Amino acid sequence: MPTDGTNDAEVMPPKPIPSSFASLGVNRWLVDSLTAMAIRKPTPIQAACIGPILEGRDCIGGSRTGSGKTVAFAAPILQKWAEDPFGIFALILTPTRELALQMAEQFHALGSPQNIKLCLLIGGADMRTQAISLAQRPHVVIATPGRLADHIRSSGEDTICGLRRTRFVVLDEADRLLTDSFAEDLSECLDVVPSAEQGRQTLLFTATMTDEIRFLKDKPPVKGMKPVYICEIDTDQISIPPTLAQTYLFIPITVREAYLHTLLSTPRNENKSAIIFTNRTYTANLLTQTLKLLGHRVTALHSDLPQRERIDSLGRFRAQAARLLIATDVASRGLDIPVVELVINYDVPRDPDDYIHRVGRTARAGKKGESVTIITEHDVLLIQAIEERAGKKMEKYEDDEGVSLEGRVVRETLQVVSEKKREAIMNIEEGRNEKGKKRRRGKALDTSVSRKR
Repeated sequence: MPTDGTNDAEVMPPKPIPSSFASLGVNRWLVDSLTAMAIRKPTPIQAACIGPILEGRDCIGGSRTGSGKTVAFAAPILQKWAEDPFGIFALILTPTRELALQMAEQFHALGSPQNIKLCLLIGGADMRTQAISLAQRPHVVIATPGRLADHIRSSGEDTICGLRRTRFVVLDEADRLLTDSFAEDLSECLDVVPSAEQGRQTLLFTATMTDEIRFLKDKPPVKGMKPVYICEIDTDQISIPPTLAQTYLFIPITVREAYLHTLLSTPRNENKSAIIFTNRTYTANLLTQTLKLLGHRVTALHSDLPQRERIDSLGRFRAQAARLLIATDVASRGLDIPVVELVINYDVPRDPDDYIHRVGRTARAGKKGESVTIITEHDVLLIQAIEERAGKKMEKYEDDEGVSLEGRVVRETLQVVSEKKREAIMNIEEGRNEKGKKRRRGKALDTSVSRKR
């Protein structure tokens, strides 16, 4: 990312937070849109970044999950667009479909008074319909890199030519987009937009400062360009919410399902909304079906589900029609889920940063929350790495008075959970979903393949 020819990238400490968006130079119509969304006072990342972006500077913004990073770049982009509303003004790239959908909702809510036109390019939707939308020169394109790269390769110059005049490019959750898994698609996407020397403004936002982002910060300056504005808030020390109680359960791997069911059924937890994280889609599917058979209100979110089911599942959980969301790490970052009281790591994440993002789904905005990590004999080294990264040790989960998890598992739940798990496995092998309905054969085969990964 280019910086000034004589000065290194400018790293600014956050200033005192202004009391209003108007004091940051945000136009009245945008202030009204923000107020309609119950956003009245800037958060630290918004207060730090909106002004420099309006000044035309590239920006790297780092701040914890839930701190309002989307508005920090959406507001100035929409203000600049409203001054000159031509063609494809901004391209927003984000790693997952759910984040793209959520971002599209926020851009629509903010920009609707000015008749903003959006184009959403994500997997699981019809390519032809998307290509038609892209060819009609929407004002903002929100995409996952893989699907945009598909269009660049296959949809033709008439479809993608509008991207060649884009004024803004945003990498949301930049720490994930700058990994090897996105490298090829991301490179293809950036090849079709203008360069910085041609006037493109580049914005990177992240909750975690990785080596790749630090490399961009430290790149030699390019002559003639405004200095990059860099603001880091709560990123140097990985931010475990201060109101989060981190606990663990150390149990044999063979009885995890029984302990999970029992934990969720205690008086302390039976009414809490919870996200249960797994490392594999097969495990998420198996837990969803098993817990459903055990009478829990549960839904799932993982990459094996069709896009329509993913949207419906997230909607059900947000509306509290489902109390439990069984998810892979597709749900660990960025998603706006208002009330999560409990996070359970059914599988210990392999990467300590993934743990931080998972447990950050609860204890948001100063509210209390709890995480429970289920540890088996194979996880000890992973837990040590997580505790070192987080700077805090987990506490042993303590039973409430008169409630013994181990006693309940042995006396009451182990046999019934084992029976329901066997039934769930049979359903999966027969290609049935958690409602007992048969999936199309292709989907059943996909799930069985996932189990082997």
